[in-house]
Amino acid sequence: MTIREGLRRYPKAIGWSMLLSTAVIMEGFDLVLLGSLYAQPQFNEKFGTTTDPKTGRPILTSAWQTGLSNGAQVGSIIGLAINGYVSDKLGYKKTMIGSLIVMISFIFILFFAHNIQMLLAGEILCGIPWGIFQTLTTAYASEVAPVALRPYLTAYVNLCWVIGQFIASGVLRGMLEVKGQWAYRLPFALQWVWPVPILLGAFFAPESPWWEVRHGNLDAARHVVRRLNTNPTDEFVESQVAMMVHTNALEKSISEGTQYWDCFKGIDARRTMVTMGTWAVQALCGSTFMGYSTYFLQQAGLSDENAFNMSLAQYALGFIGTVGAWFLMPHVGRRKIYLYGLIVLFFLLLIIGCMGFTKGPTWDDAGEVVDRGNTGAQWAIGAMLLIYTAVYDLVSELSSTRLRAKSVVLARGLYNIVGIINNVIMPKFLNPSALNWGAKTGLFWAGFCLLCVIWTYFCLPEPKGRTYGELDILFENKVPARLFSSTTVDQYAGHSGHSAPPAGYDKPNVEHSENGEKEHLEKREVV
Repeated sequence: MTIREGLRRYPKAIGWSMLLSTAVIMEGFDLVLLGSLYAQPQFNEKFGTTTDPKTGRPILTSAWQTGLSNGAQVGSIIGLAINGYVSDKLGYKKTMIGSLIVMISFIFILFFAHNIQMLLAGEILCGIPWGIFQTLTTAYASEVAPVALRPYLTAYVNLCWVIGQFIASGVLRGMLEVKGQWAYRLPFALQWVWPVPILLGAFFAPESPWWEVRHGNLDAARHVVRRLNTNPTDEFVESQVAMMVHTNALEKSISEGTQYWDCFKGIDARRTMVTMGTWAVQALCGSTFMGYSTYFLQQAGLSDENAFNMSLAQYALGFIGTVGAWFLMPHVGRRKIYLYGLIVLFFLLLIIGCMGFTKGPTWDDAGEVVDRGNTGAQWAIGAMLLIYTAVYDLVSELSSTRLRAKSVVLARGLYNIVGIINNVIMPKFLNPSALNWGAKTGLFWAGFCLLCVIWTYFCLPEPKGRTYGELDILFENKVPARLFSSTTVDQYAGHSGHSAPPAGYDKPNVEHSENGEKEHLEKREVV
């Protein structure tokens, strides 16, 4: 199916997927909101716990910055664990509705927080539904879309995250002129804008047809397939459901079950590790700079206004980078985008780190800037961050369909754990009362980014254009990640039935063409 054909036949699937994915905007909004509030004078006057030794202004200690940022991460991990079980038992639709109702309630705690301890409690509790949104939206998008549209709708989840970051930067830039508590209360209140309309739409959204098949509800699956397609014929509906039944049976024949520990058994172990690694790389390649960009640029010497302006431009470029990736994916594939993107990020981090050795700003006892230092280098650092975000914003189909919800939960859980570690060390690197490395922190992340490049080259396969059944066979036959795109697979070839496979099918039939670029696999048994 071509992309044009997919757009023509699946407009309803696109609409429902985009609606539910919009919930991720709230997480992206709060992620930037909190990190940028550390640079907002009004927020620091209310919640500041120490004094900046350079400017004399009230600020949060690095410990409290770490605690607040990690509060949402801890809550997200709890939400991830809940989602792994609840969405598998109740379905994506009911889980989403319950999470949105809880989200609306917990925002009250952030809005009415009168001390930093109450703010921390609100971040932890709001993190629970955020954790559910993180994985549920990606899994839902990948299950309601055909192969041709799958990468775009799962990438749209990331776009929603970037949209939330952009909106938060714009709101906080507008709040600089607002005096008093509304400068930070109003941004918290804006989080109520999203859950209510999404909740209303979620009541009418269809359940995933794959979830219905996994639970034996074939009539319900047929009904959903009809809802997701434009004028489907009975033959088309039956063929789609039959393919889902076939893939589910195929996975049952080569996997153990659908519990968390099954993610680490047999061929699913490799799939789980690849999925987890793909998410972990996103947190280990220096992306923490983006969440702290406003605070980082402020410490680098830019004025409050210019620091917020640069962060606003940063997320606008992130939006452009994500949309640009949509046009690259059909021609380049996700593995190449991921690999070459990381290589570019490595060099950008090196440049940022080296610029950290230039002269920085100095302040007098009243907190006024006496000398801004090398302003050219400061703007260059901001420019490198803009390019970094555009490249960074250029998953979740590598797990088996039966274990997808739990695989994505484990992957996002690892991402959040790495994020917690990042939130512990980044304030120490940037805070004037701690290490105060500033831009030199880029050298630290460049080292980790290089490790991410190596992992991606050897471990990340290319899923472009593959059905779930074909991915099952590629993983079962232990095809190296670098050969996924050049290996030919027929998931329906071979013997049909439950009896022993015919002679010659004891081992996978692997044939290399003369140029060594392609392989042919035949599944030794199709159930």
